[in-house]
Amino acid sequence: MNPHAIELKLHSIQQLYNSMDPSPFHERDLDRDAETFIESWAQECPRHTAIRIVIHLEKAPAESDAIIAESIHNYFNYKADLNRNDLRRMLREGWSSLLIGISFLIACTMAAHSVASRVVSEGLTIIGWVAMWRPLEIYLYRWWPVRQLGRVYRKLGAAEVEVRIAGVR
Repeated sequence: MNPHAIELKLHSIQQLYNSMDPSPFHERDLDRDAETFIESWAQECPRHTAIRIVIHLEKAPAESDAIIAESIHNYFNYKADLNRNDLRRMLREGWSSLLIGISFLIACTMAAHSVASRVVSEGLTIIGWVAMWRPLEIYLYRWWPVRQLGRVYRKLGAAEVEVRIAGVR
């Protein structure tokens, strides 16, 4: 299967990078607009299709194609690492929330059984179940979009990068 092409047309290679980043070229952050553009196109790519990033430039850059590819790979591999850490942190938060929620639910249920008033008893039961919302939100809804974004970053970190100069074949 042919890789899904993400094409960028730039005046110079400097448009691809964050101009405020003083890092060496192969370690620089991408420009926020370029990053957003690449990520949004990559997210629309079919899951099991490879990605090829094609950069169209008006003039030849001072950097080699290999260095440009390395910088893009470094950036998205870094984003994938950050994403993996965010996912781990979220899942740890989910476990902590789950333990707190279950403990609170048990306490509310026990208190509800010892209260004579039906209204107070029902209120305690409802409050106990509401305390379970956060862990359920994390484990039912929040983790999988983060994981999917990590897949996109890893795919971009391994993408083929091609630099094309206008008028050169």
